[in-house]
Amino acid sequence: MSQKSALFSIGSGAALWGIIGFFVTYLYNIGFTPAQVVSLRVLSASLLLGGYLLSKGRRYFKIKAGDSRYFIGTGIISIVLFNWCLFSAIEETSISVASILLYTAPAFVTILSRVIFKESLTMRKVSALMITFTGCALVVGIIPHSDQSISMYGLLLGLGSGLFYALYSIFGKFALQHYDSLTVTFYTFVFASIAVVPVSGLWNELPSFLSVSTWIYVLGLGLISTMLPFILYTKGLSFVESSKASIIATIEPVVATLMGFLVFQEQLTFWQYAGVGLVITAVIVVQESKKNSSGIHRETEKSAANQLQG
Repeated sequence: MSQKSALFSIGSGAALWGIIGFFVTYLYNIGFTPAQVVSLRVLSASLLLGGYLLSKGRRYFKIKAGDSRYFIGTGIISIVLFNWCLFSAIEETSISVASILLYTAPAFVTILSRVIFKESLTMRKVSALMITFTGCALVVGIIPHSDQSISMYGLLLGLGSGLFYALYSIFGKFALQHYDSLTVTFYTFVFASIAVVPVSGLWNELPSFLSVSTWIYVLGLGLISTMLPFILYTKGLSFVESSKASIIATIEPVVATLMGFLVFQEQLTFWQYAGVGLVITAVIVVQESKKNSSGIHRETEKSAANQLQG
């Protein structure tokens, strides 16, 4: 896969993530709690992806017991906590604000990638991160301060979602050195399901599953906004630096903001829309010119191919 295709894969996955608030909001309206919605997401994704992998071959299910630590990282530490923080933030603030706060993740990814993977900290990355932070500050009402500033609890939930989301890129990078992206994605959701379903109280909402609309929203949550985007993102991550992948994925809050406005009539201020514009700008800034990055592209593809073969 070329780096251009990898970036498109990451961007497409992020766009599908951006519409998750649609399914989450309607599941809340039915009566599900944030923990139960997390359970529905990871469990449905596990079953759907498991069925898909059965058609491709059993080799995708083979992992070493000792490598479970990677999936404890991607599935439990990252996905479960990230989803709980995100869904709770949507409930506490709004789809638009929660999705923008999620994109403090690039800062965490860039710092951790520098320490763990020794990835270069270029001026483009630093500039993109500064623009992203400024955009987030405008969206949450920190600058300029306004009556629409969100609560401290909402802010902490949003930052928490950013931190745990960032950890997926870090743990995922380790797992991709040993396994195909489909295997990584599948076991991420299996481990997440094992951790969250038993404590979610999901069985208390069994009457809700008698409704066809519930199944439609669960299927949308599990397939459209979970299975497909995670496959696309994890595949792209195999060929792109973690820090760059995370910044490119900031297209997600843009999609979420548009959906919040068009579907749920969520209103943002001029400054909040300016913040969204800055997030889009950050995605553009992080792109490297073909002239400066062609050699890096070839080396990245070679490295990723070697990892998947291993």
